[in-house]
Amino acid sequence: MKSTQFLLRTAALSLLLPAALAQAATVTGTVTDKTTNKPAAGDTVVLVDVQASMGEVAKAKTDAKGHYSITEPGNGPYLVRVTHQGGSYFIAAPQGDAPGDIPVYDVAAKVDGVSIEADVLEVETDNGQLKVTERYFVHNTGTPPRTQYNSHGFEVVLPSDAVVDGTAARRPTGLPTSTNLKPTGAKGHFTFDFPIQPDEGDKDTLFQLSYHLPYSSGQYTFKPQALMPTANVAVLMPKSMTFKPAAGTSYQPVTEEPNIQTYVMKNAAPGKSLEFTISGTGSIPRDDQGSQAGQQPGGTGGAQGVPGNMPGGGIGTPIGAPDPLTKYKWWILGALALLLAAGAAFLLRKPAGAPAASAAPIDVTAVPSPAPGMRPATPGSRNSALLNVLKEELFALESEKLSGTLSAEEYTEVKAALETVLKRALKHAS
Repeated sequence: MKSTQFLLRTAALSLLLPAALAQAATVTGTVTDKTTNKPAAGDTVVLVDVQASMGEVAKAKTDAKGHYSITEPGNGPYLVRVTHQGGSYFIAAPQGDAPGDIPVYDVAAKVDGVSIEADVLEVETDNGQLKVTERYFVHNTGTPPRTQYNSHGFEVVLPSDAVVDGTAARRPTGLPTSTNLKPTGAKGHFTFDFPIQPDEGDKDTLFQLSYHLPYSSGQYTFKPQALMPTANVAVLMPKSMTFKPAAGTSYQPVTEEPNIQTYVMKNAAPGKSLEFTISGTGSIPRDDQGSQAGQQPGGTGGAQGVPGNMPGGGIGTPIGAPDPLTKYKWWILGALALLLAAGAAFLLRKPAGAPAASAAPIDVTAVPSPAPGMRPATPGSRNSALLNVLKEELFALESEKLSGTLSAEEYTEVKAALETVLKRALKHAS
């Protein structure tokens, strides 16, 4: 699974290289309802042009067997979007004879089996302010599998004096994209307008917020609220800062890297006190973490938040901490940058001549249109972006190898594919 995702991303990246334009083609495939394991009949299928502000350029309907056929009017790159019961699902428009098969799920306003596996707060200081990055890892293990999507969305609670700097979300099979955060009317309560799809293996849905807080006193008390059962609440901060849990809480320190301290509270139920106070100043030493893991200094720069952008260090393997926290160590110390329109091009489709394979679902539902007055990316800037992302993909590959989540065979296969695209990028950049 991991090798497939890496290869699809690598193939997509190669679209940014100067190359001969492909001829217009017809995309055909089958839309299958994974909730019922039956064809999804009557769903609307739309061809989306990424380079035209995600504009719709062609439409079709699935027949009684879930089949569709849609013609590309030009050379793309394109995405294929299918809407099923109000929920949208994307794949990269495949090339050659590769089928454009798309899995979808029935939508329900409330799904049993949705829970928070981890609420992770990364806290540090910067120019007299407190910087916070908070991530929610949300499971959807309902049976039969359904997408939870409703007008309310996924609700979170922020400190009343928080100033939001950015928000993002990621589907189980996608990469992070910017998304909307809406106030509910209750003080400090906001919701993400984003679906919670069924888990894909060990991959769940991610919600992230970055915000800053006033910190003139050098001390701040957090009062997080669990709105649904949360298996783990984790707080990460520099060693130079002090953590003081409130009376009645059960935060426990776990083993971490020398300059990072981590506290975890298990089984946070709605209404249970999660309060803690932090004081002091400091920054999480991401560069040091990356160097310790064999990365180049500054390895967390670039298009951060892409799985290839996570430091090879992190909190290590917590002793006595729940296994789910360990699973997310690569995300915890990576500052997730919001992917803009150009980022969608990194996820598109396989290059001409690549082996045929079914397209994989990707996540571009919240990619905004370019800002007014924004200049189109030049070939030089696209190559530069490509080189940065390839570098981060290689970092991620080494990280997964170190963590033991990638087999030797997958490592060899994926690294060879990445290096091939990297050589092409360097050739065209010179």
